[in-house]
Amino acid sequence: MFRRLLVALLVLSATVTAAPAPAHAEAGWAGPGPYATAVEIGAVNTLYYPRDIARSTLRHPVIVWGNGTGAAPVVYRELLLRWASHGFIVSAANTPMSNLGISMRAGIDALTARHADPSSVFHGRVALDRIGAAGHSQGGAAAIVVGADPRVDTIVPIQPGPLADIDAVHGPAFLMAGQYDAIVWPALVRAFYHDADHIPAVYGELRGAGHITVAGDPGPFAAPTTAWFRWQLMDDAEARTVFTGQDCGICADRRTWSDVRRNALVSR
Repeated sequence: MFRRLLVALLVLSATVTAAPAPAHAEAGWAGPGPYATAVEIGAVNTLYYPRDIARSTLRHPVIVWGNGTGAAPVVYRELLLRWASHGFIVSAANTPMSNLGISMRAGIDALTARHADPSSVFHGRVALDRIGAAGHSQGGAAAIVVGADPRVDTIVPIQPGPLADIDAVHGPAFLMAGQYDAIVWPALVRAFYHDADHIPAVYGELRGAGHITVAGDPGPFAAPTTAWFRWQLMDDAEARTVFTGQDCGICADRRTWSDVRRNALVSR
């Protein structure tokens, strides 16, 4: 059953009409970063990370990922590799049912252990104080659930399903919707945004995007999510301008975004 669902998702992702490419405001984040990447498939999680991490002198921030219903990390491979190329360690849950975020939390536990293990390529290289959670559809709801974990600093729910409570999230949130999403309507994502009045929250609705635009080629989701995580987890000043200021990058980019909202807690 899972294999049939996965094949269907891949076929649909190949035939869906792509949303417009990002305009200049996010162009710096649209392409691959400076790191060559590697993939490690485990029993519970798949890791995407900078290939030469063992020779690095840096500690790399973490992103834990939750899949949409019936999907696996391979469906989102290009997006997860894109983040890894920008210096992140991505731990993607292998489970096709992500709503509770159990495997996402297990990914943090596993990286904590490997950070402390002298025999691991990740020894001393994991920034355990810089962790984000992201996911798509049901996995987007899981990212909200995992956002209550005190180890998680920020969340990026992409077209999140409704089975989550954002009131428990304690860090900034970038909630993403698709203008033509007929499965998770933009109004459902906006409801999470309006309920997130206790944390800095940004709502972005991608023009022309359907529910599975994020699958396969990361397309319009790559640039803004990379910029968000580089701002939140790497203190990247240039990435910060995509979301803050009177003329923030996504605020001015009407070609890519059909609706952008920022609450009062986001820096102006």
